[in-house]
Amino acid sequence: MSITALLDLPLPAESTRVEALRIDRGQTELRPETLAEETPVALVFNGISHAVMMASPLDLEDFALGFALTEGIIARPGELLDLDVVPVADGVQVEIRIPEQRFAALKEHRRNLTGRTGCGLCGQDSLENVIRPIAALPRATPMPFTDVLTAMDQLGALQPLNLATGAAHAAGWWHAGSIVVREDIGRHNALDKVIGAVARQPVRDGVLVISSRASYEMVHKAAAAGFGILAAISAPTALAVRLAQDTGVTLAGFVRGERLTVYSHPERIIT
Repeated sequence: MSITALLDLPLPAESTRVEALRIDRGQTELRPETLAEETPVALVFNGISHAVMMASPLDLEDFALGFALTEGIIARPGELLDLDVVPVADGVQVEIRIPEQRFAALKEHRRNLTGRTGCGLCGQDSLENVIRPIAALPRATPMPFTDVLTAMDQLGALQPLNLATGAAHAAGWWHAGSIVVREDIGRHNALDKVIGAVARQPVRDGVLVISSRASYEMVHKAAAAGFGILAAISAPTALAVRLAQDTGVTLAGFVRGERLTVYSHPERIIT
């Protein structure tokens, strides 16, 4: 197929096709390449900009709700009173309205941060804000280890942006045989998006699966949103495992093919 024909094929959401020069063993070829879009996204609460994150500009309603929940800005989805996604000259503003009591607490502890791709803790102004306390979760429903493997397999099959660009992470929530998946250039953003997408579901059983390592912040987000099982395709950090132990999260890593390694609360995984 010619380059012109390839350039005419439909693109995944929020990606761009460019012509690039590939050099392979000294041979050169002009070819189309699909690139993921990266956009500054400002999260504005009650008229005050709280955070600017570099993100994939899709599923921003889910992103805003998930971020507000996992950062403790609101305690439940119903406290997000209104939301409007507004394109602006330099990016996108997500304008969010929350109750005055929550907004007062946000202003009291407010921090300005500029998020970088793949960074979940950029801009924190003290060590106390980085290592944030969180309550332990109630017992989660045990699940067969084969369900965790199935969830990761399904996550891998439902990443159109990453398939086209090789530049996106994904997170999914697998429950009762079905999965909800969200993608983003940032792994923390992808997890916030899927948490926001399922926040109004009445249950938290099942498993969160992520296409990345399991850092402290990923475990914190899962625990803050009430999810008891988190499975990563790569390794966890030591701090992530300690947090998972303390908060009651079952943390699995290296979930690939027919194997996985469980680092905390293995009683929830049935072999």
